[in-house]
Amino acid sequence: MANPLEQLTLDQLRTRTSIKWTAHPDDVLPLWVAEMDVPLAPAVAEILHRAIDAGDTGYPGGRAYADALAGFAADRWDWDGIAIERTAVVPDVMMGIVETLRLITEPGDAVVVCAPVYPPFYAFVSHAGRRVVEAPLGPDGRLDLDALAGAFTAARRLSPRAVLLLCNPHNPTGAAHTRAELTAVAALARRHGVRVVADEIHAPLVLPGAQFVPYLSVPGAEDAFALFSASKGWNLAGLKAALLVAGPAAAADLARLPEEVSHGPSHLGVLAHTAALNHGRAWLDALLQGLDQNRSLLASLVSEHLPLVDMVRPEATYLAWVDCRRLGLHSTGAPDAPGVVGDLSGPAKMFLDEARVALSSGHVFGTGGAGFVRINFGTSSAILREAVQRMGAAIRS
Repeated sequence: MANPLEQLTLDQLRTRTSIKWTAHPDDVLPLWVAEMDVPLAPAVAEILHRAIDAGDTGYPGGRAYADALAGFAADRWDWDGIAIERTAVVPDVMMGIVETLRLITEPGDAVVVCAPVYPPFYAFVSHAGRRVVEAPLGPDGRLDLDALAGAFTAARRLSPRAVLLLCNPHNPTGAAHTRAELTAVAALARRHGVRVVADEIHAPLVLPGAQFVPYLSVPGAEDAFALFSASKGWNLAGLKAALLVAGPAAAADLARLPEEVSHGPSHLGVLAHTAALNHGRAWLDALLQGLDQNRSLLASLVSEHLPLVDMVRPEATYLAWVDCRRLGLHSTGAPDAPGVVGDLSGPAKMFLDEARVALSSGHVFGTGGAGFVRINFGTSSAILREAVQRMGAAIRS
């Protein structure tokens, strides 16, 4: 199957009306929000056309989505741990996280995040009335067990209940946590009486050289939750649907999930995600090959055009975490108030203003993010080349 990243021209992409292509003027190359520049997988397009033609646009129902995820997990991750009776369809991953926090915490309780991390973790947790406690990643961009232990201790001092909101694989560094790392996290969480909720939305996007390990598959994770979706792997952000999966010791908590939560997912979203997991695997394989090529291309372009910039080589996702601190472009934002996705500061603001390339500003990812940018390389090689060349010219000017 042809590389999906090379099938659409810039002119075709500019006809899109999603936020990626409408937030900035037409002279800007948008490499910021987590949306890829790909056509729909044929299996997904077919099921959507069939539903529209049949007027099948009612309410979602059934267990097909959960069955599809269980089959995908068994085939791709060698994991048979998804019990259909311990799953629930939710509107999307972040809303599923909020509903899970409402099940196992109370307002004012602490939620630990491993910063820098996906900005909505801060916003959604705070808006749900919980308190964020940071456990910074290590200098290598990976989980730091000592920092986690300190954060767990601080969280338990704040409240009798505490949760680790784990990003697996990690956004923005692209780290695919290993089985040893996750087993150590589970043991640490048990020791401190901390529950774990794992956001595993990028699980299908682990690149060659790494492996995805489901958090619920490691010993000690029996009372945890995980959230999955085909959204990132098949570019379905506009088709809302996700799955909340409970470990065996969390089944009673899941049973208390309000029935109305299941009203939020889109029927077309459920159909699309189910088709992707069942029949979109060849398309995904072609995409992963293209992303692997773009990962190498981006590293080469950064080395050539941005010699003072250091790129963290991602093991997963289509997002690259890039250290621009040696450029001396100090952040003017508020690193102590992260989570505002569109807020620009430091190098991201300069690259938008001077290079007309839109990137995600590192400071919104929390502690350790100031001076970084996140680059979405889920695009064509031509757009990627043009963007980095523009960025290099802006530095030199």
